[in-house]
This record gives sequence, structure tokens and C-alpha cells, in this order.
Amino acid sequence: MLLAAVLFFGIVTLWVQARWALTLFQVALFGIAAASIVRRIRVQRPIGHHPVGLLLAGAVAWGMIQVAAGQTVYQLRTLETTLDWTVYLVAFSLALEVACRPEERERFLASTLLFATVLGLVAIFTLFTSPAGKILWLFDSSTDAFTLGPFVYKNQYAAFVEIILPLAMFRAILNRRHWLPYTAIAAMLFGSVVASGSRAGSALCFLEILIVPVIAFARGRIGAPALARASLGSLSVVAVLVAIVGWQTLWTRLQAPNPYALRRNLLESSVQMVRERPWIGFGLGTWSDAYPGYARYDDGSFVNQAHNDWIQWAAEGGIPFWLMMLGVAGWTIRPAVRSIWGVGLLAVFLHALVDYPFQQRPALVAFVFALIGLLAGDKQVSRLSSAESDHALKPIPATGSPLI
Repeated sequence: MLLAAVLFFGIVTLWVQARWALTLFQVALFGIAAASIVRRIRVQRPIGHHPVGLLLAGAVAWGMIQVAAGQTVYQLRTLETTLDWTVYLVAFSLALEVACRPEERERFLASTLLFATVLGLVAIFTLFTSPAGKILWLFDSSTDAFTLGPFVYKNQYAAFVEIILPLAMFRAILNRRHWLPYTAIAAMLFGSVVASGSRAGSALCFLEILIVPVIAFARGRIGAPALARASLGSLSVVAVLVAIVGWQTLWTRLQAPNPYALRRNLLESSVQMVRERPWIGFGLGTWSDAYPGYARYDDGSFVNQAHNDWIQWAAEGGIPFWLMMLGVAGWTIRPAVRSIWGVGLLAVFLHALVDYPFQQRPALVAFVFALIGLLAGDKQVSRLSSAESDHALKPIPATGSPLI
């Protein structure tokens, strides 16, 4: 619960531009990790390894290599980004350890769903009632756009919902007694993304609503009648809530001519950057510093991200770093489908093709990798798949798991 609390603090303070919030978040995670290592040493429990943990450790090492070799266009920025990747490794490792204890894993998931539900409701109310440029009705944001709770950018909020939505759907499918509240939570979260106007987020969330019951049916978790009931029930509740929160903003954005023209130009520039430095990159975190030399147009605006995390990873870290991230995403596929609730993590990797959920907000990225860690631990307690009751996960004996 301490790990969950720290991760939730990171999400709630995403909007804070001052360094203190992120520093406090990072120090708290490092403190939990240090306590975990000390505890393992005391009980003489070895610190093992996991493929995703090794890939994340490789990402940290790659940033240090770029700095040591002088192959970064902005050394301080690369050092800061390398620190962020260290935090992601810590978040993954701690969640991996939590996942080995089924009761704690269930509490973590339950608290995450509760937190997301409250945050989703707050996001809807702030979207419609908080003045433009204000966070939670009170605090100035860095933009004049409408905000969603602590989220300044609608697509990053959509990425957060993409992770949680399958969890709510999964609970609705398994829990026949309380399927309506869980379905309402899923519909509310989806409605908030639609109201925000996120095109990719709305499409991915709608796809999750359709595919989660199908995966549950394919894996033998529900029968054909339950599949029909879950699908029709979910779509009905979604239609009602979307009608309540409104879809006009999304519809207006969908009518825009050639909506991804800007992203295409950024993609072409980023591809040229990769061709320039294919093996070492320009330095982690330095895309915005190197991009002006490869820009195809200049309207005086500052372009902060490539709006495609995959090409940005390749430009900043070269092909080796891109392969590390591809390895993380590729490893996630099988356990995500096996767990059913984890397919939301795959949606975030897909969203990264047209936006930047893995950039700019380190606390959000740490949350993503923590959920991947929880998913990774599920492989070591896969007997849970046959040990779930109609409403909760039954505890089974836990075995040792690696910290990394």
C-alpha cells in the first residue's frame, strides 16, 4: 500500500511544474527500494533478475554510456532522463516483488481501481467546471487549455485510463453480483476520455471495451451467454454515459482535415535524425534540442516532443535503445493477454505510435512500468487464474521472486 500511495502521489502532482514534487516522488521510491534490499539481505534472500528488469537496467546503462562517451547534445538533460529510467526500473522491481504475494497484489489492484475511479470523476467535473488554464479550479497550469484533474494534457490522461479500463471490465465480467457498478466505472472512464476529445485514446478505449470480453471468452473464463451479456451491457452503459458527458468535442476534432499532418512532419524529421545517428542517438531526453536542425518548417513554435515515442526513442537512443523498448513491449504481450486486465498496457504502447505517453511526465511512466511489474509477477503466480472466486482472488502460497 505504501508503493501504491507513492505512485498515486506522483499522479496527483503531475501538474506541479516545480521540481519538489518529482523529487519527493523519486526519493520515496528509492527509499522503499532501499528498505526492500536491506530486508532481503537480512533474511538472506537473493536478488534475482527478470527480462524486463534487465532491459530497463540496459536503458539506464545506455544513458550513462552516452554521457561518458560524449555522445549527447545536452549532457544534463541526458543525466536527468537517465535518472528517470532508474526510477522506472525501481517502480517495476518493487511492483514485481508485490505481485509475488497474492493478497498484496489484490489490494494493489483494488486500490488502483478505486483511485482511478475517483480521479475519473474529478477529471469530468474539472473538465466542465474548472476555468481554462486552471488545475483543480485553483492552480495555474502551463497551458490555456481545459484540464482533467491533475492532467494537463488530454492524451496523457487517456493513456492513464487505457491502463485502468480493462481492469474495471475484467472485474465486471468475473463478478456477476456487482457487474453493474464495475461496468459503470468502465463506462465513466471511457466517457471522460471521449469528453476530453482524445481521438487515439477514445479509439483505443472503445477497442478495449470490445476486446476484453472476447479475450475472457477465448480463455474460457466466461461462456457465450456471459460474453453476450457483458458486451451488450457494457455498450449500453457506455452509450448512456457518453451521451451524458458529451461527444461533441471529439466529433469536432474528428472532422478536422488532415489531423495528423503535423505528426507526419515530425515523424519525417525524426527518421532523418535516426539516419544521422543510428547507433548511439542524440542523447536520452534531447529530442527537442536536436530537432530544430532537422525541422521541415518553422512557425516560431517550440516543439517539445516527436508525438511518437517509438521514433523519439530511436532518435534519442539509437536503434539499440529502440530495440530495448521493443523488447519490453514484446514481452508484455503474452502476460497481458493471459491476465486479461493487462491488455491496457498494450494499448499504451500502441498509443505511443501517435503521441507521447512515455515522455514529459516521469510519474505517469513510472506508474505504467509498475503495472508491467505487477503483470510480470503474475507469471510467477499464474495459478491465480484457476484460483479466482466470483468476486475476489483467493490467496495462494507465495514463492520468492526477483527484485529486478
